Amino acid sequence: MFKFAVVLFFAVLATSTCKRDRCLEGLTHKHRPSPELDMHECTLYSESSCCYANFTEQLAHSPIIQVSNSSWNRCGNLSKSCEDYMKKIECFYQCSPHAAHWINPNYTAGIKFVPLCQNFCDDWYEACKNDFTCVRNWMTDWEWDENGENHCQNECIPYDKVYANGTDMCQSMWGDSFKVSESSCLCLQMNEKDAVAIKYLISESSDESSSISSSEERACRRKLRKTELLMEEERVEIEVFEIL
Repeated sequence: MFKFAVVLFFAVLATSTCKRDRCLEGLTHKHRPSPELDMHECTLYSESSCCYANFTEQLAHSPIIQVSNSSWNRCGNLSKSCEDYMKKIECFYQCSPHAAHWINPNYTAGIKFVPLCQNFCDDWYEACKNDFTCVRNWMTDWEWDENGENHCQNECIPYDKVYANGTDMCQSMWGDSFKVSESSCLCLQMNEKDAVAIKYLISESSDESSSISSSEERACRRKLRKTELLMEEERVEIEVFEIL
């Protein structure tokens, strides 16, 4: 029931915001979001996607070695838990119909200051802290060869030696693409709960300095709580069905 509600929400939202929704101007992005029902990964965005289904094939197997021309294993294969979070970020950037609401004004293929939830960043850090990397900023710190492939310039060290905590990682790994939100609700977690936050986030002023009103925060939290209750009800229904 909840999955149907989420799908319906995104379908209605995609229709009601068709004039506002667009895609980033990256090489693999569509011009406008549209359904992609045969996606191998990134299915959160299948009802309204800025990527084509064939793009997600490279994310469908673990360990992920390479996405487009970017290798993810220059310091060894990522752990499954860390890889899962990296996929969430890649899916959002490539496929989300809402990513362009935070389009970088100086680089239209990029995003800037997308608000992430603090708990998402903390959990991402915990998932990756024992993995290894040779760069702090995955946007700028690689050495790129003539084929556009990335290579290390420095030695590989653990994530927890590169980033102090989840906030530092979220606000450094992809340059200024992401920021940690001051709100615990008006932020993205790269899961079904984003359907609640997006409704409020896309109606806010595009001014980065605009403050979050207390009424918006309360409304978001009420809606999120209802969503969480529906998710719990669905989980219980599935468990009962499996027992029977």
